[in-house]
Amino acid sequence: MQLWIGSIEQGLLFGLMAIGVYLTFRVLNFPDLTVDGSFALGGAVAAHFIILGWDPWLATFLAMLSGGAAGLITGILHTKAKINGLLAGIITMIALWSINLRIMGRANVSLNKAETIKTKLSVLESWGLSTHTVYILVFLLLLLVVKFLVDWFLRTDLGMAIRATGDNPTMITSFGVHTDRTILVGLIVSNALVGLSGGLIAQYQGYADIQMGVGMIIIGLASVIIGEAVVGSTSMMRATLAAAVGAILYRLIIAVALWREMPPSDLKLLTAVIVVLALVIPQWIRRFRVLRLKNNMTSDANLSVSSVKKHFASSDHHPSLKKGENDG
Repeated sequence: MQLWIGSIEQGLLFGLMAIGVYLTFRVLNFPDLTVDGSFALGGAVAAHFIILGWDPWLATFLAMLSGGAAGLITGILHTKAKINGLLAGIITMIALWSINLRIMGRANVSLNKAETIKTKLSVLESWGLSTHTVYILVFLLLLLVVKFLVDWFLRTDLGMAIRATGDNPTMITSFGVHTDRTILVGLIVSNALVGLSGGLIAQYQGYADIQMGVGMIIIGLASVIIGEAVVGSTSMMRATLAAAVGAILYRLIIAVALWREMPPSDLKLLTAVIVVLALVIPQWIRRFRVLRLKNNMTSDANLSVSSVKKHFASSDHHPSLKKGENDG
């Protein structure tokens, strides 16, 4: 039971990162690989200031700001230095590896003896709630608040401009929108959410590690794709919900793998397989539906032709028609 509850708690926190990934890859149509670095940056910044004795909520806020700063760097490299978006994200991600080491001072920082958000939430247990109930309720509330704030933001003029930039940058430029600014804002907001998730995950697991961001972009994409396959993405509000739900489902899939005693070294392989299946299966389903629709249309057409032939064949032997023909 501990495994499943813990997976749900982590899924709620990873949902923040999944929404951030959704903003760049789906809304902005930008292949941002900064995520691996900004996630670890959020954890490193939160751990650093918590060790210094800062309030954990303030440290988490600084983790979010640091993630946004990482997105800003990627945006500047792309929009001002005219570096390819994919390469700009890789450059920032590599640079953040050294920056994160400098912030933490070593490869791993323990938070077990420090005051974190988890220790702050333990106060709510006096209300008669269990520890895990408190975590799930607070993390769920935080995820819902962020989700609805993102939904609201995407309906503002700036949010609509970001969406239009991802859909058709040439068209939105013709309306006088400066696409460099919308790309910068989109990357900042996205990586701010990733940094927030990294800061919370570091406090939840009790340590920040230089390796904690490795493969995070694949996890984010897997969450988005799984969520869209299950929940759908017919509207923006539904799409952000899908990203959050997908993160929870992904953690539950990992929990199943651990429950079945899969070696931890194979989890990255499992993640890759999940992403491939989530990408391929919906295509197969769409092709099957199109093929079935074509077959149904062909069958209906053949049935109509057959009915017409039978009608004319029967009219040749109908007495009244023969009489009419004779009278004529």
